[in-house]
Amino acid sequence: MSGARTLAAVVLLCLAVTAGVGATGPDAAVPGDPDATPDGFDAVRPPNESTETDAPRLVAVFPNPVAEGDAGEHVVASFPEPTAIGSWTVGDDDGTTSLPNVTVSGRIAFTANPAALPPGANASVDRVVAVEDFPQLANAGERVALARNGSRVDTLAYEDAPEAERWTGTAWVPRGATDLDPARGGPGRVRAFVTPDSAVPLDSIAAADDRVLLAGYTFTSDRVTDALLAAADRGVSVRVLVDDAPVGGLSAREVAALDRLQAGGVSVRLLGGEAARYDYHHAKYLVADGRALVLTENWKPSGTGGHANRGWGVVLNGSEPVAALNRTFHADWTAHDAGPWLDRRESVDPVLREPAAGSYPTRLQPATVPVDSTTVLVAPDNAEDSLVSLVAGAESSVRVEQMSVGGVDTPLVQAAIAAARNGSRVRFLLSSAWYAEEENGRVVERLNAIAEGEGLDMEARLVDPGDRFEKLHAKGVVVDERHVVVGSVNWNTNSLHDNREVAVVLTGDRVGQYYAEAFDADWRGGDGGDGGLRPRLLWVAAIAAAALAVLVCWRRVQFEYEGELQG
Repeated sequence: MSGARTLAAVVLLCLAVTAGVGATGPDAAVPGDPDATPDGFDAVRPPNESTETDAPRLVAVFPNPVAEGDAGEHVVASFPEPTAIGSWTVGDDDGTTSLPNVTVSGRIAFTANPAALPPGANASVDRVVAVEDFPQLANAGERVALARNGSRVDTLAYEDAPEAERWTGTAWVPRGATDLDPARGGPGRVRAFVTPDSAVPLDSIAAADDRVLLAGYTFTSDRVTDALLAAADRGVSVRVLVDDAPVGGLSAREVAALDRLQAGGVSVRLLGGEAARYDYHHAKYLVADGRALVLTENWKPSGTGGHANRGWGVVLNGSEPVAALNRTFHADWTAHDAGPWLDRRESVDPVLREPAAGSYPTRLQPATVPVDSTTVLVAPDNAEDSLVSLVAGAESSVRVEQMSVGGVDTPLVQAAIAAARNGSRVRFLLSSAWYAEEENGRVVERLNAIAEGEGLDMEARLVDPGDRFEKLHAKGVVVDERHVVVGSVNWNTNSLHDNREVAVVLTGDRVGQYYAEAFDADWRGGDGGDGGLRPRLLWVAAIAAAALAVLVCWRRVQFEYEGELQG
């Protein structure tokens, strides 16, 4: 038995003795439903790519608001091009009504009373248009139609409308959840980097004059705390938004960090609760004036401090991506499930956990490189369709570096397999950390069996960190050495469907080459001097540490196991 498997076996024995625990949380691997996999990937639109589906269409119906008389009912339609709608109508099973003679474009909400729209509805549309005699939508269900000159353009049918949720044609979306489109920006330059080769750069915070908006899942970094407090001291408006109930609970270090921020004039809110829109606020990004930072890592020493994790990150410039992240942050900050830290402080039962404190060599320096475009994606709004199209449409290669992928039958893995079947070279590199090794090992075996059985140029393996990093936590993808995905999106259904996630697609040859080089170095494995084999003494020390871990309390082990899976 290898050292890694021995380590896992010892810890799993501890778990079994104390009752066992399943993987849960925002990154937990969930078996995919093969019936849910898209039948034809070509039918899914890439970000902002024009297809025959880019015609006016209905995108949402909100029939059952929490208001007297269902005030605030509305229908959302998408008009990709400026369109004069004087000859258009919207209707239901009981009749139709004419739309006003105005020109619109983007996502338009039609309603009888714009002032009665539910909180947050405006954040997901480009314009609200008042419509006289707007049809009264049936809570029990009916069919809504959009027509032009009497000819039906699109319909959207629903049944049994839940209270305060909107229907998108495929699912009911909770109250206040956003419905954002991918946001694409033009050419520019970005700063690409990987951790732990580099600690996450904080110069965007240091240079801020107006505002800093930080979104995260967990927050324990003293280094980032100091930078935010210094900005607040300069008079910068600083806001921090994190998840209220990460798996395993809020750590004592996070409580201390949030207390420091609050005392130093930083506004802190926690997202979640009984009426939460998403399972977890798992996004990891920052907006500082005209720049933004998008990460695969949490705001803690192991990630942003460069003390443990292999992660990817990028500093963005450009009005469109920065504006898109600002819109997402504002929608979440003002949502009904976002509460002030001080209001929730007393209910927190902090969990003890030691921070990572490793030191690793810098083998890949940060680089400022040109990009042809950047596209900001968010989940669950638009990330799945965009990423499935991007991966399945690969022309030559797909590199996937992920902590886990949630199984072979999940949509993104199926997209990568489709790319391999179309002739692309596909490589999966997954975490070998003790909490992920068993599950990822099964995925690796299945993927390699599929490749061998079908003769595909596809291979999967577990990463060998050597002395370069402690564990793989990246959520990165490189397609055709030209399109790069960096962000919080994991390749499982939880991440895509139930969490708030943010990722950015970077398009350009130079940026593609940078992250492809980072992937290839990790794919080769080891520390570069021993052929990928770890010294035996490290395994002996790891096994001894595992034996000692059996003696620690159950709560600590549970926190480590579940907490690392969700990162």
